[in-house]
Amino acid sequence: MSVSTAAADQSLCTPLPVLGRDVTVPLVTGGEVTYAALDYAASAPALQRVWDDVAAYAPYYGSVHRGAGYLSQLSTDLFENARRTVAEFLGCRPGDQVVFTRSTTDSLNLLARAIPADCQVFVFETEHHASLLPWQHAHVTYLDAPRTPGQAVEILERALAGRDPYGPALVCVTGASNVTGELWPVRELAAAAHAHGARIVLDAAQLAPHHPVSVTDLDVDWIAFSGHKLYAPFGSGVLAGRADWLQAAEPYLAGGGASRRVTRREDGGVAVEWHESAARHEAGSPNVIGAYAIAAACKALTEAGWDTLVAREQHLIAKVRAGLAEVPEVRVLSLFGDDAPRVGVLSFVVDGWNSSHFAAALSAEYGIGVRDGLFCAHPLVRTLLGSDPQTQGECGAPEAAPGEKSLNAIRVSFGAGTPDEHVDRFVNAVRELVRDGAKWQYRTEEGRCVPAV
Repeated sequence: MSVSTAAADQSLCTPLPVLGRDVTVPLVTGGEVTYAALDYAASAPALQRVWDDVAAYAPYYGSVHRGAGYLSQLSTDLFENARRTVAEFLGCRPGDQVVFTRSTTDSLNLLARAIPADCQVFVFETEHHASLLPWQHAHVTYLDAPRTPGQAVEILERALAGRDPYGPALVCVTGASNVTGELWPVRELAAAAHAHGARIVLDAAQLAPHHPVSVTDLDVDWIAFSGHKLYAPFGSGVLAGRADWLQAAEPYLAGGGASRRVTRREDGGVAVEWHESAARHEAGSPNVIGAYAIAAACKALTEAGWDTLVAREQHLIAKVRAGLAEVPEVRVLSLFGDDAPRVGVLSFVVDGWNSSHFAAALSAEYGIGVRDGLFCAHPLVRTLLGSDPQTQGECGAPEAAPGEKSLNAIRVSFGAGTPDEHVDRFVNAVRELVRDGAKWQYRTEEGRCVPAV
């Protein structure tokens, strides 16, 4: 089924069941309301099916790779089958490795530890801190924010053309912005990188929950993503891709599981032979349940059908954008323009409002959970707001009090589990707050805007 066909058939566009869909929260104005979780870009609610799969396995949990008992053998099989499921979900090539990590941040720090010592790294200033910061011990070049997808490719090509053509190089780029939701030209950037002898790693934290992602189709060298954004609970993530740099690097963590053989040397020291498989970078007892949850989420999304999921999300995006466009005081942030394709992530500011105050009112008066701040993408948000890119700030709300100017924005994000009612309530709430103002008084407490009591 094509995306357009699925979009036309609204009977197919029902949200996937997620945990927390019936949770009610109190309103500061009195009464309760069903919570509208619109902060998927931070952590998406777990799919009910994923939770059920994990609950069914939990009584059989055992240590992996180390035990002869039935539960240990079962857990080992589940763990390694999860690796194969993720590899299939990501369209991995023969010889690629899937390493289980704690998160996207952990995955990219692992890769940063594995790059050759003389590697040059190229990264756009528009990246989330998870992909902007791990390279500081390398020879890194930070690229200015592009204003079109084509310009992004041109900026990268110019930077790569000026590098030492004989040394290793790595490009790090996001698939979908965690601030604007805009899709980046990953395939074109990969082609540019490879044309100049560089490799490329894709931060798919915001892309994988919303679109099919394939190492092969996008022609990237590595993909990193987090389970908690892919509708899976627990602290788990993935780094998948080429094995050679990973096999050549010292283990990310030294310990049991990463080592194949440990012996005493004649000089009294210890000699270690490390695994060459993914286990090389998975020292210690792994997060078996987390890996199993990621695999369950991969299966659930694949079986739900990407055409249908993408069509429904585009339906929600259109609703939100149309609703915000009716409020002149609202400015939606964008790098590539209003017509740029995006996932279900939008950030905006409201004239006359402190963004933290606005987000607090959405929560306290309407039961709507969004995010405010700089979204751990400080250079990008400051560029979009037209402020000094070197101004200091925090990921969360700044110290500005309600009514004072703040250098932050409001982000609304949604996905496969979001019902229409949640986005309808959000749009109506924005309209009412701008028109009528907040019904309650708010104050700043430990950097957060909260209702005054």
